[in-house]
Amino acid sequence: MNASHRPSHPAPAPFSSGEPLADDAISHLASLTAQRDRELLDVSLAQGVLELLGAASVGVYRLVGPEEEARHWLCSGLARRGQLTVSDPVWADMDALPSESHFPLRQQAVGNRAIAQAELPASAGPETEGRFVCVLPLLVEIGSPGVLEVRSERPLTPAALRPIQTLLRVFANFQSLLESSQRDALTGLLNRQTFDATFLRASMPSERGGVPVEPERRVGGTTGYWLGVIDIDHFKKVNDGYGHLIGDEVLVLLARIMRQTFRHSDRLYRFGGEEFVVLLRGGTEADAFGAFERFRELVEGYAFPQVGRVTVSIGFTEVQLQDTPNAAFSRADQSVYLAKHQGRNRVVGFESLVRSGLLTDNGQHIGDVELF
Repeated sequence: MNASHRPSHPAPAPFSSGEPLADDAISHLASLTAQRDRELLDVSLAQGVLELLGAASVGVYRLVGPEEEARHWLCSGLARRGQLTVSDPVWADMDALPSESHFPLRQQAVGNRAIAQAELPASAGPETEGRFVCVLPLLVEIGSPGVLEVRSERPLTPAALRPIQTLLRVFANFQSLLESSQRDALTGLLNRQTFDATFLRASMPSERGGVPVEPERRVGGTTGYWLGVIDIDHFKKVNDGYGHLIGDEVLVLLARIMRQTFRHSDRLYRFGGEEFVVLLRGGTEADAFGAFERFRELVEGYAFPQVGRVTVSIGFTEVQLQDTPNAAFSRADQSVYLAKHQGRNRVVGFESLVRSGLLTDNGQHIGDVELF
């Protein structure tokens, strides 16, 4: 887990001495709803509930991974008294995360959409935070399901739980509004407006989330991210030949294949029309090519209703330190342009095109390339 953000405030009197004050709850609601960064929203929730309850620890855990496969718990915010708030990096290896079944109480809370409480067994050891655990489901309509987990020395009373449940209802409504504003209405993918902020975090030179970037990701002025632009081949013919309703269905199904192909840590966007963007983290140029090629093959092999065969052309580039969204997008878009001229239904990397002499890179990362 990565330490991040700010230390928790000194704990107030424990919840056992009385109900959390209404003024405190309102203050935390104001702080929570001022947050516009989705990745920091869970951190704010964990910090706020810890300060309200004075518990040993408060964590927010999300289920990540495809629903049809074994899912895992990602810690998106863990606050402890007197310690820094921490979270798992969003790019964490799925296999390194605990499986869904490893925490049956969390499973129970999510499955029943109800509070689950238990006393921790003595075998948990003296290092365990608190003797009791209370798990509250996060009732989300959009986004990953999750729980709020409170560990304390004494069980939470109904009086202590009431303001927390109210806070979670407001949190769920606010999260839904935030998610809706950041997503494409048709496909549910992230929209163009959210791309710039995410991209700029990816191209930061030295820190991300308060933690120094690993040295291997800085070698050669790169960030470890790859930007891919996906364009549906001959999509105008689909709309003209089958109508816009069928065209919209193709877009929705393509987005579904994207979700099934790429990892939970990869960022998937629809930029409008038939153009999609992927911000892929980690790996070499060959790894990035393999990921995009696998997606291309899945699209080509999918039987789209009425339309039948649909193909895509994909261009990708490595995100550089101090890169700009327009510069990186331009490099990937130039690669798509060349892929179209090479016959469509293929994956082309910008760096490979530069090495082969088909494109030139001026090295300033402002999107100016020359097509021979």
